[in-house]
Amino acid sequence: MDLFIHNFLSSFPLILLFLVIAGTLFTLSKGADILVDEAVSLSVHWGIPKMIIGATIVSLGTTLPEATVSVLAAVNGNPDLALGNAIGSIIVDTGLIIGIVSLMGVLPVDKMLLKRQGRIQFLAGIGLAIVCLPFFSKSEGGHITQWMGFIFVALLALYIYMSMKWAKKSNDTDIQMSEEKSPLILQLLKLFAGIALVIISSKILIPAVEITALRVGIPQSIIAATLVAFGTSLPELVTAVTAVKKGHGELAVGNIVGADILNILFVIGSAAAVTSGGLAVPSHFYKLQIPTMVIILTAFRLFSTSKEHKITKKEGLFLVLIYLIYLVLNYTWI
Repeated sequence: MDLFIHNFLSSFPLILLFLVIAGTLFTLSKGADILVDEAVSLSVHWGIPKMIIGATIVSLGTTLPEATVSVLAAVNGNPDLALGNAIGSIIVDTGLIIGIVSLMGVLPVDKMLLKRQGRIQFLAGIGLAIVCLPFFSKSEGGHITQWMGFIFVALLALYIYMSMKWAKKSNDTDIQMSEEKSPLILQLLKLFAGIALVIISSKILIPAVEITALRVGIPQSIIAATLVAFGTSLPELVTAVTAVKKGHGELAVGNIVGADILNILFVIGSAAAVTSGGLAVPSHFYKLQIPTMVIILTAFRLFSTSKEHKITKKEGLFLVLIYLIYLVLNYTWI
């Protein structure tokens, strides 16, 4: 699908590519508006905190493309792509996206919810780093086995079940239950329409910008380090920015926390489970990717559990700087 879109857009003249970029930016913003509005509407309808909605339904929707790509890559004989895709997305989501949106507005943190989901996010990241080590897989290089993939998928099911269970016990003081509610089926249809619009727009926007950049003379290495690096995380970025602009920062935090968990349990788990050989860990991942993931998750965990119950602008700037350093080292060390 991605190759078809890229080849199709390659035949477009430059002026038409600019129009495509403008059009997809418009549909991307509209899709994010619908997604955020309906996610908040669902939290009102069900009486569930917005962070829970962000960490489950919204993050499942925005992470689905990455899971699909990873599983198909694994089935087609390229399983290693899943690991890089997942770890890279965690670094982008938690470092760049949380950092950017915290510089734009207040990112409130629900203490009880991050004590649960946030703890799972951190432990899942540390767990992934451990199972990637060679001594754990008892092989010369790091290896995530197929049976470990099944364990990740089972933990995913448990995570979703526990999230729903916790949601029933939670009370969100921001929810106004007296607000007029539209029919639940309509809210769900609008939510999934918003998710679809964001994902489809992202799939068209990234290759359109990449082709345009090449035609105007921007080096391929710059494109790879920017567009391709966070292309799969664009739905999370747009959703988070829109949520903060609308005053729903907790939805943005919930989306990122949930996306990190799903990148490990859903993306890596499903990709490893469908391949008999599992996922091999490239040696250079121990040098940069895995340490960066652990540093960013640790920093986010410390920031989110502070007494202020929010991610401050200084903390957000720190996360962005870590991501930028990681980006530079990717093209100097590797």
